[in-house]
Amino acid sequence: MAALSFIIGAFVALMAVWFVRRRIGFLGQRPEHYAEGGPTFDLTRHLSGEMFCDGVIYGPSGRVVSRFAADFNIVWNGAKAIMSEHFRYDSGETQDRAWHLELREDGRFTANADDLIGEGSGVQSGPTVCLSYRIKLPPDAGGHVLDVVDWMYLTPDGTIINRSQFRKYGFKVAELVATMRRKEPA
Repeated sequence: MAALSFIIGAFVALMAVWFVRRRIGFLGQRPEHYAEGGPTFDLTRHLSGEMFCDGVIYGPSGRVVSRFAADFNIVWNGAKAIMSEHFRYDSGETQDRAWHLELREDGRFTANADDLIGEGSGVQSGPTVCLSYRIKLPPDAGGHVLDVVDWMYLTPDGTIINRSQFRKYGFKVAELVATMRRKEPA
């Protein structure tokens, strides 16, 4: 009987942890939570032109495993955009990526990139943008497929704070925090 009580207690504790993480924590955020806030995030205005990004990547232990700086160039043609990214990591490695975005009239959008599995989907809501997608890491990083949720928060001065969590089988394996801001004219 004691073993059964222990199992039930452990199950209840695990369910409570799951509930907190899914409903209260990072994954508990919903676009409607931010719908009334401001300033309003407009992809075509705030994620456009030449931008600078810098940030850190945390590993599963919560320690910083990588730091980076990046240059972005986002060009819109109507409701479609190409966001070219050039990353420089603290290891000396570089990475070039391109996102293809397509905005719909209802504020939702799709996102594609060469390393995505399928298509990403996102939504603008108040001062936020949320994007969900599956990414396949390169072979030198294990080739794993991870589920990603990106939240971008627009600050009053126009800086974008990006927080992304990467999960495998529901467990967080990495987190990225970065700032994105317009480059100052030279």
